[in-house]
Amino acid sequence: MAEPELGIRFQRRFLAARQLRSFPWLELEQNLQTSLDSSLLVDILHKHESTAAEPLDELYDALADILNEEESTRCYKNYLLPTGGCVTLSESVAIISGGTTGLVTWDAALHLAEWAIENSGVFSNRTVLELGSGIGFTGIAICKTCNPKTYIFSDHHHGVLKQLAENICLNGFVLEPETTQHIQTETGGQEAEATNYQNPKLIVAELDWGSVTGKQLLDLQPDVIIAADVVYDPEITLALIAMLQNLSTSRGDRKPPEVYIASTIRNPDTYHLFQAELDKVEIRWQIIPAPSNSTFLYDVQANVTILQLFI
Repeated sequence: MAEPELGIRFQRRFLAARQLRSFPWLELEQNLQTSLDSSLLVDILHKHESTAAEPLDELYDALADILNEEESTRCYKNYLLPTGGCVTLSESVAIISGGTTGLVTWDAALHLAEWAIENSGVFSNRTVLELGSGIGFTGIAICKTCNPKTYIFSDHHHGVLKQLAENICLNGFVLEPETTQHIQTETGGQEAEATNYQNPKLIVAELDWGSVTGKQLLDLQPDVIIAADVVYDPEITLALIAMLQNLSTSRGDRKPPEVYIASTIRNPDTYHLFQAELDKVEIRWQIIPAPSNSTFLYDVQANVTILQLFI
């Protein structure tokens, strides 16, 4: 069922239930305008149950419908690692879901993970910041194979951040306490994989490139910065370059981080604009060799490259 259709049915059931009972609905009705997921309905039902009023069958029916729709829009995928382990992800079945493309794994993320596994020394015992982590494939693969000291996953879309945290926990890792508040992990009946890794410190950070503060950047202090499939829009590209510049200057006398950006070249003009903008601000770049082994299944025709930036 399309999301607008689901929202209309949700609102009709909500309004029908509202007419049946006296209840402080205003705040919940305002939330309804911006949230159509099961968490809002659960919140409504908990508030209603706390009044010891009679159950509202319409709301329970709506919750069942929405849970069914949510389940049908997700799938679980296992990506086998060369070490014998795997990365298990809950992903959207649609390329665009919840107003974002960040709920699926893209080819550039798989390509970057392959390169990272072959070049694990770049990440071993170092602090890694991933920009635009999406639902976490590249970072989880690196944490399972490359032994980083600290890994900082970052994104700005709240729905993506929630799914990202769930996937990290689904793979047997434990997030730092401040990053897991208000996040409930969902395993969908699957058991989290038992891990014997030397566990890195894992952090999930909300990071908006256009409004990130100097303090946020100062707190990050990464040794390595990576990103996959973030060069697809000129405006986003300019914000990315500006943030990389700020990350470099915020380190003071410390060595600047190594930066690796993997991109699927769908529009050559956009990709070349990225390179031109790097040249304008005097950020040197070079194309690095592709991984020698193909570990993961993705479109072999995809034109994916990895740039190393010197900021």
